[in-house]
Formats: sequence, C-alpha cells, structure tokens
Amino acid sequence: MNNINSVIDNSPVKLTQYSHGAGCGCKISPKVLNAILAQCKTEFQDPFLMVGNATLDDAAVYDIGNNQVIISTTDFFMPIVDDPYDFGGIASVNAISDIFAMGGTPLMAIAILCWPINKLSSEIAGQVIEGARQACARAGIAIAGGHSIDGPEPIFGLAVTGIATKEQIRLNCSATEGCELFLTKPLGIGILSTAQKQGLLKEEDRQTARNLMLTFNTIGKELGKLEGVKAMTDVTGFGLLGHLTEMCEGSGLSAEIFAEKVPKIENINFYMEHKTFPGGTFRNFESYGHKVSPMTNDQKHLFCDPQTSGGLLVAVTPEGKESFLELASHYGLKPESFGQMKSRGEFVINVVG
Repeated sequence: MNNINSVIDNSPVKLTQYSHGAGCGCKISPKVLNAILAQCKTEFQDPFLMVGNATLDDAAVYDIGNNQVIISTTDFFMPIVDDPYDFGGIASVNAISDIFAMGGTPLMAIAILCWPINKLSSEIAGQVIEGARQACARAGIAIAGGHSIDGPEPIFGLAVTGIATKEQIRLNCSATEGCELFLTKPLGIGILSTAQKQGLLKEEDRQTARNLMLTFNTIGKELGKLEGVKAMTDVTGFGLLGHLTEMCEGSGLSAEIFAEKVPKIENINFYMEHKTFPGGTFRNFESYGHKVSPMTNDQKHLFCDPQTSGGLLVAVTPEGKESFLELASHYGLKPESFGQMKSRGEFVINVVG
C-alpha cells in the first residue's frame, strides 16, 4: 500500500453534516442516468476517439498517434468523511483510479471545487485542496489548475489526464467466456460511511475505511500489460453488481459469482445488523436487480453497496491467472477468484450461495 499518513487536523468541523449524500453514493442511479443519456441524440463522430460513451467505460480514450493514447476522466462528489484533508485525498484517489482502471498512467489533474462560502470557511476549503495535492503527489502528478464556484453543498473532485499505449487499454466490455473474476479491495465502504453519519462507526473501522479509500489502484497500469487480463473496471457508486452488469452486458456474457468468496470488509456484519445502508444501495437494486438471480437481503445490501474509491474488478483468463496473481502479490494484494464469466443465461448475474 502507498503511504497514506495525513497531517493532523484539529478542526471540529464535520463535513458530512453539510451534504445530503456521501462520496460515490451521490451518483445518479444507473436507471436514471440511462434515461438522461437516452435523450442525447447528437454526437460528433471523431475517428480518433477510441473509447467514448458507447461502452460505459471509466474514461475516454483518444488516439494521438505513434501508438499512444490520451485517457481523460472526471469524478467529484460530496464529503464521505468529516476531515477536510482526507476528503480531498479520497476524492483525488477516486478520480485518478479511472486512469488506472483503463490500464493507463496519470499525467496531471485539474481540480473541481464547489464550496458553501457562507457555511464553511475558506481555510477548510484550503485543507481539502491540500489533501488533494498530497494525494496527487503520491500518484506522481500535479494539480495543474482548476475551477471553483460558490454552492449550497461542499463538492470536490478532479479531472484527470493519463497516457498509455493502445495495447495497454483495458475496457469493461471485453471479457471472454471462462474468465475468472477478482476484486482488489473488499466491499462495504458505503455501509461504513453511513454508520459514520449515524454515529455508529467504531474507531478501528474508521481507519479501515479511510485507508482503503486512500489506497491507489496503481496495479491497473501494470495489469494493462498482461495479455490474460481481458476486462477491467473500478467498482464505485453502482456497487459490485452494477459494474459487473455493465461488464457482462458489454461482453455479451453472464457471470456466476459465489457469495461467500466475494471479499468484504472485516466487521461489516456488525453494521449490516444495524442496517447502516446508504440510500444508493436501494437505488442501485431498483435499477438492475431484475437482471440478477434471487439473493438474500444481506447479499443485496453488500453487493449493491455504493463504493467510494473502490477496488478494481478484473476478468482474467485461466491461462493468465498465474501471472495476474504474481503481479498482485508484488503489489501486496492477495485477491481470490469469486466468480466466472459464462455464456449468456437467464440472468445477467447468477449469485450462488
């Protein structure tokens, strides 16, 4: 893991009190987003745009010649933690993750800030920016500029530019039958974030959530070099099942996942018993639940849980599994297969167990 130590902030402010949503749980549901995009009829056809809206990928990809491509993405949200410094860092790690999820390397970032000046001081906004700068420094990039507005709720994020060779680009729609499925981070961030807002989050779990969200998916830029890695995306606001649904439908396949093998945050059962489920969980299920085989309530709440700065969902061929696990070990990861891509069946995703 990267060094994620932050400066000590003694400010009593609790940023999550100033927003109606938290992190990637703020995302518009897949169902509503599809309705919005369906109204957009006019699109300029650029022959050099390799990846655009069509594949629902994590970022756009543009061919600049000489086998090089530029990757462009943006992501921003409302506070998921109370600490301003950590909020800036988490929002930055989350945005940069889209570059890694495409198999690329980040080059630079542009900051996006909406701040309620009449409610929160400019000094607190400065702490958010400093957290972002430190996170970007860990990724080896600078915040090269940005834009800010005065608004009713605090919002922060980045627009990030990355680079890769054409061969390194990994889409979320290119999985093949027989690919095994892996996650590089456990699920449950949305559940812990809601527990924090409700005052139920234990201190040890606060650090667990913080550290996970501040950990980069740096391995993505190396996974793009492995032939056995056929498809990749990061798991964020639509939850595991939402992003896996996109992978399945884009690839023309179904997936079978084994519920007990899906990685989850330690102690998550305590919070599930206290029903600290974010509203995004239910919006997610309403959007794609009919595409998934029947599940228990616990499975629904965990697998539809919106993740902020979540891990990579990776589809790996059986032949490429050994190389994938070797690389993962080099990055201090020990992912285990929790499912497999199958020929198209009755459900897009079949949950077993």
